Amino acid sequence: MPFIEESDLLELHKDIDKAQIINERLLDQIKHKNQELKRKGIQRNIFAAVTVLFLIAALAVTSFSMGLSSGPKARDMAGVWDSIDAMDRRMSSLRKQNEELSLVREFYLAKEFLDKEKIYSVQVKAFVDKNFNLAPEALTNTILVKNNPFYGYSLGNFGTLEEARNFKNELVNMGFTDAFVASYQDGKRIAIEE
Repeated sequence: MPFIEESDLLELHKDIDKAQIINERLLDQIKHKNQELKRKGIQRNIFAAVTVLFLIAALAVTSFSMGLSSGPKARDMAGVWDSIDAMDRRMSSLRKQNEELSLVREFYLAKEFLDKEKIYSVQVKAFVDKNFNLAPEALTNTILVKNNPFYGYSLGNFGTLEEARNFKNELVNMGFTDAFVASYQDGKRIAIEE
């Protein structure tokens, strides 16, 4: 069995006592730090609660002040609604104009297309004077062509000769006995090829 001298044993007891004292100090320091952290946590919670109460109070004051001034704002809102109604009426008017312009645009595009393509039409009358009252340019499916010295008025725009002949027969039955089929390309009269 090993032998420990008394002096070494006393040294060991002193070291153990020192370690216990250091351990107790460390425990005291930990306890102190925990108390500090607890205190800071409580302070943080109190600060958060005060901030929330302040925000609630600010919202309450703001909503109360808006409630007091709602009378004049209600009158202002009536004016806003009136101007919105006026804008709605203006928008529907502009939409209607846009639709009308779209129809006019489609008409001119169709007229431009017809000028380029070979079409068949039924000429119903020829006059020496240009008489716009009979068939204005805006009237669809009419063609006014000048063949010196006459102005020829034609009705219908057909892609085939057969369609034009059927329409001519209907016009003859209605009393246009002089009606005949004419062919046009690039806005000018050309000979019909059968």
